[in-house]
Amino acid sequence: MRLSIKELSWQKFINSTVVRWWIVGLFFMGLNIPLLWIFVDLLFLPLWLATILASEIGTLFRFLVNDRWVFGHPRPTWQRLWQYHVAIASSFVIWWSATNLFADVLNIHYIIASILATCCSVGWSMFTNFVWIWRKKQTPPDSSELSEKR
Repeated sequence: MRLSIKELSWQKFINSTVVRWWIVGLFFMGLNIPLLWIFVDLLFLPLWLATILASEIGTLFRFLVNDRWVFGHPRPTWQRLWQYHVAIASSFVIWWSATNLFADVLNIHYIIASILATCCSVGWSMFTNFVWIWRKKQTPPDSSELSEKR
């Protein structure tokens, strides 16, 4: 079966780690709203608890999907899960701090400030995900490669 150049390009695009990361992030952002509705309107939980529960459920499942589908690990590890939680928490701190800085200090409308802060926190999240949690580890050369180079 022959594939056209157009099909190969689309397949390569979808198989891109960054594109998959964005797909997962957007999917779980959309999933968070129904979770909040269930917790607040159906289960009558206070908003502070509903946001924590929805966030944690989304974080755990997003980690599993990212770990397997985006970064190709056969099974998750506690270390990557812990690192992912730290990365998510640090992204929230960046978003919250930047929103308030832009709005209160720079007098930018709070909606615009929130959008700008989201760009900052997503940038940080991409950095932590690709450079820290799921970075490609370099394997040291074996002794035969070292002797060949000498």
